[in-house]
Amino acid sequence: MPAGAGGEPPAFDQRLGHPKPLWMLFMTEFWERFAFYGIRWALVLYMVAQFHGGDAVGEAPSNRIYGAYLALVYAAAIFGGYVADRILGYQRSILLGAVIMAAGLFMISMPDEQIFKFGLATIICGNGLFKPNISTMVGKLYGVGDSRRDAGFTIFYMGINLGGFLAPILTGILAEQVFGTQAMPAYKYVFIASGIGMVLSLIWFWFGRRQLQGIGRPPEGDGGKQKVLYVFVGAMAAIPAVYFLLSMGAEPLNWYVLLPMFIILCILLLVEGIREGKVQRDKAIAMLIIFVFNILFWMFFEQAGSSFTFLADKIVDRDLFGPGGFVFPNAWFQSVNSLAIIAFAPVIAAIWIWMGRRNVEPSISRKFSLGLIFNGLAFLLLMIALSGMVNAVGKIPFWTLFMVYVIQSIGELCLSPIGLSMVTKLAPLRLVGFGMGGWFLSTGIGNNFSGIFAAAVSGETGMTVQSAHTGYTVGFWSLLAAGALLFLLAPLISKLMHGVK
Repeated sequence: MPAGAGGEPPAFDQRLGHPKPLWMLFMTEFWERFAFYGIRWALVLYMVAQFHGGDAVGEAPSNRIYGAYLALVYAAAIFGGYVADRILGYQRSILLGAVIMAAGLFMISMPDEQIFKFGLATIICGNGLFKPNISTMVGKLYGVGDSRRDAGFTIFYMGINLGGFLAPILTGILAEQVFGTQAMPAYKYVFIASGIGMVLSLIWFWFGRRQLQGIGRPPEGDGGKQKVLYVFVGAMAAIPAVYFLLSMGAEPLNWYVLLPMFIILCILLLVEGIREGKVQRDKAIAMLIIFVFNILFWMFFEQAGSSFTFLADKIVDRDLFGPGGFVFPNAWFQSVNSLAIIAFAPVIAAIWIWMGRRNVEPSISRKFSLGLIFNGLAFLLLMIALSGMVNAVGKIPFWTLFMVYVIQSIGELCLSPIGLSMVTKLAPLRLVGFGMGGWFLSTGIGNNFSGIFAAAVSGETGMTVQSAHTGYTVGFWSLLAAGALLFLLAPLISKLMHGVK
């Protein structure tokens, strides 16, 4: 059995109070998130410009493809975790995923629609092997009772957000100042820069993995190289299948693929909960209720990469100091979420601790309801701006969209950090992995719905002040109603959780 495969991890050298490999994993994840978030702002704008001749009628189909892409990224994580657990080991899964993801990022820089979609499918398959397993490696650096574990994950989470913060700024500068202009961005260099970021992630992990002292490696003599080849061939075979799913359309993808997968997974979790007894049955029911509300949260939160991008491009006044002054790049809005997470995560955590000491900390379900309500308040601000702050040239103030990202980020902090922790506490003991799959899949379904909703906001002829106001009004009332309902259901859900906090 490799070092650290069971029991306590090896005696690592310590850096700044944590195992030395944590900082290697931090930088590996930093560059991977740099690659992933570097393209986020550009995808829908590029599809409209490149494949629809800049015509606004291309907004709706581009939004749908973006939503389907995000949904499949999360769905692929389920299979990537299984491959690492049962076949390849974590280290080799991460390395292979990095190679495949980098190839996909370079592919989407080619100005051909079919190659672009195959590139997205390649990114999805690579990310599925990489993303769930790098996080697992962090947990394996600490013993079960090590009090530093939460702090270690916090540091790792900062790597995610630093990559997410810097990537849009740098890729935006490359596209709109170095190789292009704001009127004609050079999106090709956004994708190339992100591909280089993924290569740096691969190199960092390739040379740094020796620090892990065997953690994440399969047992010796298990035919490792042969298995890598098998998984690589499987991934290559999966790419055309993922391409087909991307091409089938967001609505059919939801109704015929994602939702049936989700229903089957939920049934398996519920049946196993019933088999383990009344308490576990109740916990499984509580978890499944939360999954449903999770779908709704991400449906509206993920407007960030779709309809909000078109809003910023067409309806937000980004001239910060008047005509001829500094124009805030569209790409930089994508950095606001990460900046807000970095700024407010310690504040929200301190608030929960303060309330916990006074025995008034909200339950898991009430925190989720607050997440939905804050998300809704962001849409309320847009409703107000689009109805009463539109200037003579049909644009709303810059600060409104900036604050929308900040308010949504506070909602995310109320909901997202406790999601995976909740699953490990509520899922049936034999199916915790399936429970994680349910969390990822519900998030993915929400992301796919986000593309469908964004397409409705743009309509058939492109986004207008009126279409945005109508769509975001629906978003506000949907989130407010869901948040209020979950808040009222909280005592029942807490009872079903049988003391889990």
